[in-house]
Amino acid sequence: MLLSAGCASAPPQGYYTKQGTQRAYQIDGKWYSPVDSSNGYEEDGIASWYGKDFHGKKTSNGETYNMYAMTAAHKTLPIGTYVRVILLDNGKETIVRINDRGPFVKGRIIDLSYKAASEIGIADSGTARVKIAALGDAVGDKLVARDYQHGNFMVQVGAFTIKPNATKLRDSLLQRYSNVSITTYDRGDTVFYRVRVGGAVSLKEAERLKGRLETEGVESPFVVAD
Repeated sequence: MLLSAGCASAPPQGYYTKQGTQRAYQIDGKWYSPVDSSNGYEEDGIASWYGKDFHGKKTSNGETYNMYAMTAAHKTLPIGTYVRVILLDNGKETIVRINDRGPFVKGRIIDLSYKAASEIGIADSGTARVKIAALGDAVGDKLVARDYQHGNFMVQVGAFTIKPNATKLRDSLLQRYSNVSITTYDRGDTVFYRVRVGGAVSLKEAERLKGRLETEGVESPFVVAD
């Protein structure tokens, strides 16, 4: 397990204010300037995570860090941005909300909460190569994030490099669920066939669907926004 030193444990004075989270700040002699908009932001690099050593402490926007919440730290994205995190090894993904600054370790682009790291299976390895994509929309000087409590949600139950294996799982699930699909994810060198069960119109409903799949023996399902 690798606990990153990613978060800013002592942000500059005034950094906790709503406006202050967008001010330039200095860590270990280096200045960072948060961007005004997350619109179209994408980045590839190393993700890490932070857990119990920071649990209960203040994040950069003044919230109390909860290692079991779906949050993350980023050096420059606007606080409040929702970010899709895709594990490049297998296409597994999750969605987090940026509420902290970091990681301040060379080569790392995002620090996930323990729960978010567990969702994509990197809690044991500590780090992994990911792609991140901002999901919020900039309107003037405000960031308007998607409503993740309502919308279209699916539960991913598997990712395969051999399409017939994905088809076999889909056909098996179609015996119990009416909305099962296969989506493709092209990593560049490998194509993944991801099997997803859909039909949920709220995050709460999707979590119930995930729980049902787990009781049926599906290993490590996770919720994605469609």
